[in-house]
Parts: sequence; structure tokens; C-alpha cells
Amino acid sequence: MTPLVRRYIKTSFVFLLAGLLLGAYLVVGQFLLNVYPSHLHVTAHVHLLLVGFVLMIVMGVATWMFPRPSRDDTGYRPGLAEAIYWIMTIATAVRALAEVLVPLAGLPGLLPLIAVAGLGQLAGTALFVANMWRRVRMPAPSVPPAR
Repeated sequence: MTPLVRRYIKTSFVFLLAGLLLGAYLVVGQFLLNVYPSHLHVTAHVHLLLVGFVLMIVMGVATWMFPRPSRDDTGYRPGLAEAIYWIMTIATAVRALAEVLVPLAGLPGLLPLIAVAGLGQLAGTALFVANMWRRVRMPAPSVPPAR
């Protein structure tokens, strides 16, 4: 397992915990304190779990498990794969943080940041698909050992 794959998986676990903690905050607020959550808090909860945890763990496992690019394949770029990780991590964290802060701290000036971070998630995902596209293939057949 490469360092990039480990980073994807460990980062997805951090997003899982953050999403579950936010979910606990929402449940306690709604069902014990009778305070209905902001739609932005619900959106942050969903994005932390679906994009931060599910999508990023899928990206990490796909990077790990898909057949390695052939030596003559110039379509897959490891440097781009590294950049995609950072785009997804930063965009997801910024989006979730802004979605929590807007209603909690009354910071409506962060609304454009939510949109930009959401577009960052879209761009990171599109780049991931483009970079991995050629790796979705059958692995090269292994040559049986000579007798």
C-alpha cells in the first residue's frame, strides 16, 4: 500500500469521525434539546460522510486495487493523483467547516466559499475519473513459469 493510498484511507476515517460527531450534535440538539438543526449543518454532515468518508475511501482503494498502469501508458499521472487527494481533502474540509460556521457563528459571508469548495469537490472527482479511466481494464496476463 502506497503512502498516498494510506493517506486517502486515514483521511476518510477522520472525515467519518467528524461526520458522526456532527451527526451526534444534530441528534442531541433535535431530540433532547428540541432545537431543529440548520439545513447547512445537515448538508455538512452528509458531505463529511458521503464525500469525505465514502468517496475518499473508494478513491484510495481504487488507486490501490486497480491494475497498475502499463509502462507505456502516459495517461495516468502519479503527480496528478497526489494533487487530486489534496483538492478533495481541502475542498471537503473547507466546505464542511463553512457549512457549520455560517449558521453557528452567523457568517453569511462564507456562503460563496461553500460554493467554491463544492466546485472543488466536483473538479477533484472529475480529475480522479480522468486519471483512473485507463486503469479500468483487465490486468496483463501473467506468463506461466518456464519448465
